Amino acid sequence: MRGRVKAATAAVVVIAFSVMTLAPSGAQSSSEKPKATEVGVSATEIHIGVLADVDTALAPGLFQGAVDGVRAAAKYLNSPAGGGGIAGRKLVVDFLDSKLNPSTTRNAIITACQQDFAMVGSSMVFATNVDDEVTCQDQAGAATGIPDLPAFALSVTQSCSPVAYPVNPPQLDCATKDQSPQTYRGGNGAQKYLVKTAGKSLHGAYVYGNSTKDAARGARVLIDGSIAAGIKADQQTGVGAQAPQTVYTPIVNQMKQDGSNFGTVNADNGMISLRSEAQLQGVGSDVVWSCTCYSKSDAANTVLDGTWVNLIYLPVEEASSNAMLKTFVKYVGPAHIDQFAVYAWASTMAFAEAAKAAVAKTGVNGLTRKALLSDGIPTLTKFDSGGMIGVTNMPERIASRCFVMMRIKNGKYVRQYPAKKGTFDCNPKNAFTIQADYINS
Repeated sequence: MRGRVKAATAAVVVIAFSVMTLAPSGAQSSSEKPKATEVGVSATEIHIGVLADVDTALAPGLFQGAVDGVRAAAKYLNSPAGGGGIAGRKLVVDFLDSKLNPSTTRNAIITACQQDFAMVGSSMVFATNVDDEVTCQDQAGAATGIPDLPAFALSVTQSCSPVAYPVNPPQLDCATKDQSPQTYRGGNGAQKYLVKTAGKSLHGAYVYGNSTKDAARGARVLIDGSIAAGIKADQQTGVGAQAPQTVYTPIVNQMKQDGSNFGTVNADNGMISLRSEAQLQGVGSDVVWSCTCYSKSDAANTVLDGTWVNLIYLPVEEASSNAMLKTFVKYVGPAHIDQFAVYAWASTMAFAEAAKAAVAKTGVNGLTRKALLSDGIPTLTKFDSGGMIGVTNMPERIASRCFVMMRIKNGKYVRQYPAKKGTFDCNPKNAFTIQADYINS
């Protein structure tokens, strides 16, 4: 696994996707020979575009994992084990580098509109203008839009695009995006677990990324959820993604003054800096440290020993417990695994499931963008990537309430809860809803 800057927090079916052999009533004959039906869909191929920030000086290789995840998933789906393709056609992946740049991002969307059937597994920080994906014309010349199934959607604009359905849905209830306050939904089961496990009142430092307004908005929602779970905030501090350890000096000083017994950062590099500074100042023996840091390099970093790690997907250490996770590890390769690869793989599997549902209704030559949006994606109400990620309602953009709690011990990730490998805690009580104006503030 590669340690990378985490830009989003942050949700594939075990069965193989095979060519339809029986057409339901009303569908075209399954024996009909595939032909070109849509932009990006020929008689032999289905082109999907993965748009990701990769070649960037600020964070080189930032979302390379998303590209790796989509490519690996397509390779699997095209294999005999994966069904030999979709609707009698092979998947072809077109990578478009958005380069952490708004203009380049918009141009990538325009290119995808012109050549690809759908955008899948995309990971873009600056997708702040989605007019081109919403008004994208299909093969018939209608402004149907290009289906967008991203690994995550950080901006409000992309999150609430009428043609975007992230596999890791946004916290924002899009129906309230133009209101003040807005409504946000999330899960805080992991924080409730920490409160219960600690056996004492927890209070401390919340540090969140503020490199972009959208990143800060998402992090503040998570903080509110944690506070609602019972972990009081002694301080809330926004810190840039590339901030040096010295930025954390006053944060730790404040922790000492407040007698804080909890500390969290929503990025692995930030957690390393916070705990390193705490160690330098003699803080940490009775502190509950928590983050979403999950990589081989994080586990190996001794300063993070004892850190609680909340995941909303199964850890790769448990590949033997889940068939899809095992397949993911095989096709992506251990050296290329990170959370972005996980969600990009899941996005591709969601696309395949939606395409299969559309074909089941319209036939192999009814595979159009309109059919995918109206007949395919609406079926993904209980999508869980074959149990690899927590159950997610993609069409309604409701994120998973499931979680797994791990802990870093002696260089390894050790499952703490639930006890059984390959499982999640998906209790409905893990959900929380808040109202706040994080868009205009």
